[in-house]
Amino acid sequence: MAHPKRKQSKTRRDKRRTHYKAIAPTMSTCQNCGTTIRSHHVCPECGHYRGQLVIDKEIEVR
Repeated sequence: MAHPKRKQSKTRRDKRRTHYKAIAPTMSTCQNCGTTIRSHHVCPECGHYRGQLVIDKEIEVR
């Protein structure tokens, strides 16, 4: 296994790690009820996705 000849400085290490960051998910509004939802996900409030009913929220889960 290869070993480094010199210690890498903190600045050099941090320059390499600048691209590791958390990004906020892209949010959009539901076309049916106007709730803020994540893009490409079913609306948890009304069950619609791209204007079509996917999950019927009227059915009671037992």
